[in-house]
This record gives sequence, structure tokens and C-alpha cells, in this order.
Amino acid sequence: MKKWLAVAAAWAMAATAHAAPPARVVTLGGSVTEIVYQLGQGGKLVGDDLSSLYPEAATKLPRVGYYRAVPVEGVLSLKPDLVLASEQAGPPEALKRLAGVGVRVVSVPDMPSVDSLKARIRSVAAALDVAPAGEKLVEEVTQELARAEAIPPTRARALMLINRTGAPQAAGRDTAANEIMHLAGLTNVLHDQQGYKPLSAEALGVLAPDVIVVTQASLDAGGGMDALLRMPGIASTPAAAKRRVVVMDDLLILGMGPRLPLALTQLKQEIAHVMAR
Repeated sequence: MKKWLAVAAAWAMAATAHAAPPARVVTLGGSVTEIVYQLGQGGKLVGDDLSSLYPEAATKLPRVGYYRAVPVEGVLSLKPDLVLASEQAGPPEALKRLAGVGVRVVSVPDMPSVDSLKARIRSVAAALDVAPAGEKLVEEVTQELARAEAIPPTRARALMLINRTGAPQAAGRDTAANEIMHLAGLTNVLHDQQGYKPLSAEALGVLAPDVIVVTQASLDAGGGMDALLRMPGIASTPAAAKRRVVVMDDLLILGMGPRLPLALTQLKQEIAHVMAR
């Protein structure tokens, strides 16, 4: 405890004198980290969290746990002069403690929407004192997204499965998964439910999706493709009957980050491919 207080006091004094652009940055949230690199500011990062999986350089940095369970002492040990945190990061008490000892903490928008992505880019760029680069990145994402949206959609009833707890959950509305399915022209069979929900075999059978979208990590956690298609409930769906399963990189499809146009393009192409079976 005494050691932590000494570190906190030292950083409180350092923060008081701090006026220059940030030089030691910790990011909390995968898409936040990705934006920092896209802005050409990756060299300022001294740490990130376990959700920061892209680019590869981000995985080589010291980790401070998961952004939804931020360890104060772990962050302080990296001596940051700026913490860029997704608005989903927490717990709130941890971020308040960081700010309370003089560390500059900037919470950036992180909701599942295109508007939030643009606001996130601008917020990160402003905090790093590179606002013009942020506007340029927003413009690039906007143009690339327009090209992705111009790709003709393949209409289908879709279900997205996530395995984060040992059992698969399906994505309902107000999720990044639902947003990208909507952008791709898919009908989310679970749109009437909110958030990520576990589903019974009976419910899966009733929903009868034409296609299943699953993240690579979730597929691996569940034992692979054959195990997924044999699951009770899924086995009886039209998607399983024709092996219409699209596998996507986790952060790419769920991060709603600056690679959103790539995620949308890839999803549309893969849906068109499997639906042709």
C-alpha cells in the first residue's frame, strides 16, 4: 500500500507540471489502440489491454489486464501521462482513482455505430494533439465505408454467435454484431432481444437462421466447425444443413474500429459465397 501511494504521489506531481503533448500513453480498448496506430502514434504507447489484438505490434506491449477490469497499480507502473479509455472501460472507481492521482484519463466514445466510430477517432486524435490526422482518418474511413456499402448485399436471415463464457451466446440489438449485420443487409434473427443472450436448442431451432456468423476465437473455443454444426439446436437449422457458416476475426468484426469498411466488405463477400451453396 505504501509503495502504491508513493507512486501515486509522484505521478500527481508530474501531472501537475505536464503541459507538453503526451509521450507515454496507455490504451484501454482494442479499437482505441487500433486508432492510435492508424494515426501514426503507436510509438507513444507504453501499454494496452488484452483486447488490443491489432496490429501485431499492440500484442507486444506490456498488458494491463482487460479494459473492463482495469488494475490501477498495473497502469501506474507504466508511468503514463495519458490513459485513453473506451467509455466501456471500468470499473468507474478504477478510472477515478487514476484521475485522482493526477493521471490524465480521457474517456472516448465507444458505442456500436458509425457515428460513434468517427467521434472516437476525433477524440483520440485530439487527446494526442494530432487533430488534423484525426480528420484525415475520418475522411478515409467515410470514403472506404461508402465503397463497402455500395457492394450489393445478399439478403439472408443471420445469427451471430459469440463464445466468451464457455457457452455460445447470440447477438441481439444494441451490439456491434447487430450493427455490422444491419450494414451488410442481413436480418438479425435475434433483433427483438437486447445484448448478447444464451439460447436454448429449442430457440435456435425456431429462429432457423439461413446463415451463422461466428468469430474465429469463438469457433476455436467451441471445438471447431464440426462441433459447432453438431450442437443441439444449431444442427437442425437451414444454416447447418448447407454448412452456411461465416468465420470472422474477432476484433475486425466486433471492434467497430477504423477497419470497419474492411470488415463489412469481407462479411458481404463471405455471405454471398456461402449463400450460393
